[in-house]
Amino acid sequence: MDFIDSVIMTRSSVRSFTGEAIPRETLVRIAKAGVAAPSAMNVQPWAIVLVTDRQKLDKLCAGLPYAKMLEKAAAAFVVCGEPGKDMNAAPKNWSVDCAAVSENILLAAHSLGFGAVWTAVYSDEQRLECVRSVLGIPADIVPLNVIPIGVIAGKAPAPKDKWNPKVVHFDAW
Repeated sequence: MDFIDSVIMTRSSVRSFTGEAIPRETLVRIAKAGVAAPSAMNVQPWAIVLVTDRQKLDKLCAGLPYAKMLEKAAAAFVVCGEPGKDMNAAPKNWSVDCAAVSENILLAAHSLGFGAVWTAVYSDEQRLECVRSVLGIPADIVPLNVIPIGVIAGKAPAPKDKWNPKVVHFDAW
């Protein structure tokens, strides 16, 4: 199988974990895959907070209504943007650049046999405050999401078939 069939088309959002730890080297490998993403004008307006501390994961779990799976996650990648990194590309493109990092993290985790799920932080003020407070993130850095990751409990959900030929237009609208 090629990468498309073996990784992209089989990835699904996993929300159930065993609680088993993931080696630090593996988490770093996934983070490296994340930051291999493209960015507008190569500004790379991103930063990742890699959370493995159980108390911090529990505080995030308590404060984020859509991230309750953190209770059993081994870790979380908090993908953040730095809109002020430059005055041209970053203010307009930080969120899409960080979305590319996030997708790389999700695909890398899946390719290594782990489960992960994107949970939104930006642009909800309460979620932003929670993540900033728990992790000490400065005001000029914007948490885009929290990606819980872990060893999959049971069987991963089947991937959803999202193909709709009506969304692809050849040569013109």
